[in-house]
Amino acid sequence: MIGRLHGVLLEKQPPQLLLDVGGVGYEISAPMTTFYELPETGNEITLHTHLAVREDAHVLYGFLREQDRLLFRTLIKVSGVGPKLALAILSGMSADEFAGCVQNGDSALLTRLPGVGKKTAERLVVELKDRLKDWQGTTLSADISTNRAPASDALKDAISALVSLGYKPQEASRMVSQLESDGLASEELIRLALKAAAQ
Repeated sequence: MIGRLHGVLLEKQPPQLLLDVGGVGYEISAPMTTFYELPETGNEITLHTHLAVREDAHVLYGFLREQDRLLFRTLIKVSGVGPKLALAILSGMSADEFAGCVQNGDSALLTRLPGVGKKTAERLVVELKDRLKDWQGTTLSADISTNRAPASDALKDAISALVSLGYKPQEASRMVSQLESDGLASEELIRLALKAAAQ
């Protein structure tokens, strides 16, 4: 099992990033909550990782904070929740926000996340209420990238990331087109689109 990686961040294409560890490039899927806090490419980072082994692929998932990986691992133990849905959940809200929803029994708010219907939301609340009752959140401010990408590239990247997170292409395009997108990087567009969808 690969539990932790430290290396140079080479690429950021939500929800994928490429990390150079001693000359080996690891492709890692990460939630948007991790992307919001990533430094610029070329900087060193440490990720807590989870390796999911399937018949057709080995997929690495990476998180800046240990508690995000812990919640990811807790989510994929819930019946009907796989790594892709767990990633979408952690992209739509922080680990602390999710734990708060579960603790308060707020399944309605969970249904606003991509891929989470009423039954799944209720199952998440029921199955995780006891597991998350002692959840101790941490506050870590997001360090949003100030590096501006060309608008069209940022828009395309944002739409592509939203589709990867479970939104339909037309819905993702609509979500991004409703934003004031002038000069925003793709990570910021995705964050704003997900925030708007959760309201």
